[in-house]
Amino acid sequence: MRGVFARFRASGVFQHAAPFGGGYINESFLVTAGDETGARRYVLQCLNDDVFRRPALVMENVQRVTQFLRVRLEQAGAPDAERRALRLIPTREREPFLVDVAGSCWRLYAYVERTHAHGAARTPAQAFEAGRAFGEFQRLMADYDGPRLHETIPRFHDTPARVDTLRSVIAADPCGRAATAGGEIDFALGRAAQSGLLEDALRTGDVPERIAHNDAKFSNVLLDDDSEEAMCVVDLDTVMPGTPLYDFGDMTRSMTSAAEEDDPRLEQVAARMPCFEALARGYLSEAGAFLTPTERDLLVAAGREITYEQGVRFLTDHLDGDRYYKTWRADHNLERARNQFQLLRSLESLEGEMAQVVART
Repeated sequence: MRGVFARFRASGVFQHAAPFGGGYINESFLVTAGDETGARRYVLQCLNDDVFRRPALVMENVQRVTQFLRVRLEQAGAPDAERRALRLIPTREREPFLVDVAGSCWRLYAYVERTHAHGAARTPAQAFEAGRAFGEFQRLMADYDGPRLHETIPRFHDTPARVDTLRSVIAADPCGRAATAGGEIDFALGRAAQSGLLEDALRTGDVPERIAHNDAKFSNVLLDDDSEEAMCVVDLDTVMPGTPLYDFGDMTRSMTSAAEEDDPRLEQVAARMPCFEALARGYLSEAGAFLTPTERDLLVAAGREITYEQGVRFLTDHLDGDRYYKTWRADHNLERARNQFQLLRSLESLEGEMAQVVART
């Protein structure tokens, strides 16, 4: 760890490192470094190359996005701009990432001090702030004028393709788990014909291609320790061409539920209308200026689509031997799938109320 850190253009000498965050994909460490001027903290990450097969393209996107956001925030005179966009620390050779002798890809960010993250929105106020933060992110990126971003994971939010993968894994049943997941399999396949709404809208041109975060869950927003104001959107590995509907759908999924996405207590899993209303107000306060009428009309449907898709992904990974998402207990991904399918039922029951909220916001 010390040797990897030393190859970046960071201030200070390595003092210690500790595992950091609860992400499912990459390995992250909080590094403290110091010199005569004081201590500084950094987030050192090793990319999961089983997920990101072309890390150089991921890091080219990350470099473009972080630089663009910082320039836009500074031009706008945003208060506390230094804490509102991630700062990527280059290597000694001024590259955006490092490949070590084992072939692993490492990157270094300046730690955003005096912030924290939660797995789920606890209050409507938090949902409002997170919605506003992702809306601002999309609004700023709507002006992006650089080269088209790479598709780091092709067809990432192609829900029908995700269902096809599920069907293939069910047929192969490599771990012999299909027999104990029959209810979840039936639920997923029973709704397959209703999937693909967002992908179809993009393909037909009913909604324009824009830059999307593509992983807009609540835990990817940093909140100020004192004010609880949303400060910074993080986890930019999947920022790529898509539609803002992907992001609003994921926000609905992760910010309206009363429980975190791996809570096995299904009686606790339900969408909360006060949080949805706050989320919609926060998001549309920033994104409402550029969304088309069709995009607005599809916001509620996006929540159902992305929740369904995430449940399919968790179920697929469970049946395939937990190869994608980190797990901490037996049947963890199956519990996640059950959780998401329960949330989908709740969203379906509230569709009319949510549409009224969007219409009057």
